[in-house]
Amino acid sequence: MRRCTVAVDLGAARTRVYLRGSGLVADEPSVAAVDVRTGALIAVGVHAEQMAGRTPDHIRVARPVQNGTVVDIAMAHRMLRHILGGKLGRRRLRVPMMRAAVCTPHGSEPIARRAAVETMYGLGAKRVELVDTLIAAAVGCGLPVEHPEATMIVVCGAGTTQVAVLSLGSIVAAETVPVGGDAIDRAVVQHLRNAHELMLPSQAVRPLHQMLGSPATAGALTTEVHGRDVASGMVRTVTIETEGVRHAMRTPLTAVVDAITGVLRHCPPDLVADLGDRGIMLAGGSALMPGLDTMLRQATDMPVLVAENPATVAVQGLGAMIEGRVRPLLLDPLTV
Repeated sequence: MRRCTVAVDLGAARTRVYLRGSGLVADEPSVAAVDVRTGALIAVGVHAEQMAGRTPDHIRVARPVQNGTVVDIAMAHRMLRHILGGKLGRRRLRVPMMRAAVCTPHGSEPIARRAAVETMYGLGAKRVELVDTLIAAAVGCGLPVEHPEATMIVVCGAGTTQVAVLSLGSIVAAETVPVGGDAIDRAVVQHLRNAHELMLPSQAVRPLHQMLGSPATAGALTTEVHGRDVASGMVRTVTIETEGVRHAMRTPLTAVVDAITGVLRHCPPDLVADLGDRGIMLAGGSALMPGLDTMLRQATDMPVLVAENPATVAVQGLGAMIEGRVRPLLLDPLTV
């Protein structure tokens, strides 16, 4: 790990790159826009994300990473090369990277790990080290993962939520559920369609996450939403109550509570007793959703802490490993 020069976190929502000696150098959306007629890459990152839902037929907005797994190696390779080239310069990108470290979701299949390895090989890496996202995130949060005591981390991403209890540098019990920020967005869109016969673009859902606040203050509030009428197809503005939106957002989050309960059920009693005092560390891009920590605290009756920079803890943990600030904790190389 200390020979690695770059650490990459290929997320479903954003791709982050950490360069040894320079820190976090890239944090861009994992989106690429391609001209299907010529195959030319039109835009990557923020510019490509702005094109989603607004492109003509000959332009396709692709997401090469889904649920933390590379599903399109060629597109992921082009996207990463464009991001690194813009941040580091084309000349520096041509210098071969001897080693690279990449986060992989817990329990990912060998074919998914191979896809991540092949993506980095396409950028010139001679060797790729895979690190479990849960361990990297725990290191990035500053948790004492190497001590003989229990630490629990919940990584809420765009496509999945990963829950784990760690002790002595290893994962004691873990579970992954296909619920994340995207699932919450779909739940809100479906609620507006069923209750108000309104179709809302996905980009307009994120501001509604503010409605997940306290029920005592948000229950009587209303807000106006602009969208397309399901029947007529015309633009229509409706006034919605926050209570219905909060209920729609909380429904998929029950799977996260079930995952936490299942992980605790598979842990030894001594470790569960440790967690009663230390609580749960919440990380990931969706950890900043208003009211999420409160809901988990009420559901589990355990303290819930949110990481200082929850969206970047995984790549920061990888960066700490390649910088030599912590002892590297790797996956079994035979599973790559």
